[in-house]
Amino acid sequence: MRLRVLVLLVGALAMIAALAACGSSGQSQSSGGKHKAPTKMTKEAKKKQVAPKTGKGESTAKKKGTIVKAPKDKTLRLTIPAMKRVKNSVIPTAIGTNEAALKYHTAIHLKGTGFPWQKVSNVYIAGHRLGYRGTKSLYAFYDLNKLKKGDKIYITDSRGRKYTYKVFREEAVSPRNLSVTKPIKGENIVTLQSCTLPNYTKRLIIQGKLVSS
Repeated sequence: MRLRVLVLLVGALAMIAALAACGSSGQSQSSGGKHKAPTKMTKEAKKKQVAPKTGKGESTAKKKGTIVKAPKDKTLRLTIPAMKRVKNSVIPTAIGTNEAALKYHTAIHLKGTGFPWQKVSNVYIAGHRLGYRGTKSLYAFYDLNKLKKGDKIYITDSRGRKYTYKVFREEAVSPRNLSVTKPIKGENIVTLQSCTLPNYTKRLIIQGKLVSS
């Protein structure tokens, strides 16, 4: 009986430690109401914050032509007025499991998805919700959930051309759902993705339609 009680006690302490670890990764708050910077993310959090490895639909989008001539340098810049940490942020193209790219940038443009200069496109951009101390990823997409229908999203290409998108959709999907990386027939859209809090079990998806370029 004593052994059983001891085992249960150890299990309970382990659960408390796990919850504390999640809190230290950036979800806890200070007495002033401001979120503390994450000290060390759990392995589970690191694994679940990544985007899909690659997207679907870029080759299909290419066949539909372009709005303007594609630049040689495919690097994008992202500005979201409703998100205070996303202002003229450099967004490189990378696979979703490229942790270095995700860590040292505000977000990445998912390889295999479209670009804003294409007529039919899904520009899929993923960023960390919590991120890492001392890097551009820290809380980069923390307030992604604040975006509402009608909010503006601005993408600028390497030639300085600005593409304006307006939010029309918000949902949480399973990490296995790759349909959100595909373009919508006849549309040029942007998709913003991060993890859901506090358990990272789903991906928070925000989508906007191109309204001007």
